[in-house]
Amino acid sequence: MKHFSGTATYSSRFRWDAQEPGAGRRLYLDPGRVDGIAEVRLNDRDLGVLWKPPFHLDVTEAVRAGENHLEVRVTNLWIARLIGDERLPAENGYGEPGPGLMTARAIKRLPGWFLKGQPKPPGGRITFTTWRHHGKNSPLVESGLIGPVQFQWAAVREL
Repeated sequence: MKHFSGTATYSSRFRWDAQEPGAGRRLYLDPGRVDGIAEVRLNDRDLGVLWKPPFHLDVTEAVRAGENHLEVRVTNLWIARLIGDERLPAENGYGEPGPGLMTARAIKRLPGWFLKGQPKPPGGRITFTTWRHHGKNSPLVESGLIGPVQFQWAAVREL
């Protein structure tokens, strides 16, 4: 899925046989490194959205003894699809690199379908931009749930 941009769902079933948290302790899910925006569900309970570090969620009330189901939906950036589309034949003309930085990557002319507010015609490319952000050889960025995913106990102290 080299040039995938969108939402990927990571799903895992696990057994939880650990003891009850006890007074002043909470259980946190630490999904590790996440590149994108993550929506987290545990046992069909929506636990919220993670969009910046630290990617930790309190799961004390959602985890249960025995079988559990964790689902993390990660939506990545558009970069991969833009780079992938640059490998396909051009559908629009863009300025050439030169002394004018602002015009070097700008679209030369807006397509008729765009000016008329119509859908993009079918073709190999999925994306349309008025600016060439990346080239076909631009480096791809990591995305998704990179992990490692783990649970961590924490002591809660009042300040």
